[in-house]
Amino acid sequence: MFEIRIICDPADAALIAAALGEAFTTGPVREYPTRDGRQIRLYITADHSQDH
Repeated sequence: MFEIRIICDPADAALIAAALGEAFTTGPVREYPTRDGRQIRLYITADHSQDH
C-alpha cells in the first residue's frame, strides 16, 4: 500500500481520482487547498492489486 499526492486544478480533481481508481485499488480521496488557494492537493491511498 502507498499514498499518492497530487497537486492539480480543482476542475481536474474528479477526473484524476477516477483515473487512479481505474489503475489501482484506492481508498477515499482527501482534498485540501494549496497554501495559495489556487489549486488543490489530493491524497489517495492506493494498492497494486492483481484483482483490479
